[in-house]
Amino acid sequence: MTFAKPKISIITIVYNNVRDIRYTLESVAQQTYPNIEYLVIDGNSNDGTLDVIQEYKDHITVLVSEKDKGIYDAMNKGLRLATGDYVLFLNSGDELYAPDTLEKVFNSGEDADIYYGETKLVNEDREILGDRRHKCPDTFDWKSFKYGMNVCHQAIYVKREIAEPYDMQYKLSSDIDWVIRAAKKAKKTVNVKDYVAKYLVGGMSQQRHKQSLKERYEIFKKYYGTIPNLLNHGIIALRLLKHRLTHGKTRD
Repeated sequence: MTFAKPKISIITIVYNNVRDIRYTLESVAQQTYPNIEYLVIDGNSNDGTLDVIQEYKDHITVLVSEKDKGIYDAMNKGLRLATGDYVLFLNSGDELYAPDTLEKVFNSGEDADIYYGETKLVNEDREILGDRRHKCPDTFDWKSFKYGMNVCHQAIYVKREIAEPYDMQYKLSSDIDWVIRAAKKAKKTVNVKDYVAKYLVGGMSQQRHKQSLKERYEIFKKYYGTIPNLLNHGIIALRLLKHRLTHGKTRD
C-alpha cells in the first residue's frame, strides 16, 4: 500500500542542556523520512546549547530562542508554529529510536489520528536500561491511561487538528492531560508495534516526583471519576509492588 507521506512536525524544547541536546538533534537529522518540519524551542540558553543547535541548522525549520514560562509554555509555542499533519514532542535528551523510525511509523497504517509505539529507557551515558514498566496497550483510547501512562509522550504522534494547547495549570504532568484530550477526539489509532523512541530517565517529573504524582492523580480523577480512580490507583500500587519485588526499583 502506498499513500502520500504526511508531514510530521517534530518539536524539541530545551533550556541549558548542552550535555544532551546533540543526541536529540542527531536522531532527527539521521531520519530517512523525507517530510519533516523540525522546530526547536529554546528558553534562551546560555551554556553552549545554542552553539550545538547551530551545528544542525540545515535540519531545523524553525528556531526560537527566548525566555518562556516553563515546559508547557514552550511546548505551546511549538504547537502554534507547527504546520505539519502530525506533531511529535521530542524533548532534549530523548531520541527517535532509529534512522528509519518515522518511515516505520507512517508505514504502519494510513491516516490514523494517533500513532504510538514502544520506548527504551536510556541513562546519561546513553546506555539502554531496558523497557518501560508499562507496556503499550494493543489498542489505545482515552481510557488506556487509567492504570498509568502506558504510552510515553515521546512515542505518540498526534494529528495536529486534534492537538489542543497544553493546560498551563499543570506544571509537570500536563502531557498526560494533553494525550487524553487528543485520544478522546481520535477515531483511529495505530500501534506501530515497534520501538520508536529512547527516553532519557531523570527528567523534571522524576526530580519533582511527589508533585508530578499529585498532578497525575488529579488528572485521572477528572477523566475517570473519584471512586474509579481510587480503585485504579490501588491496582497501580499493587502492580508497582509486584514489579519492584521482581525487578527492583523502576526507572520510569
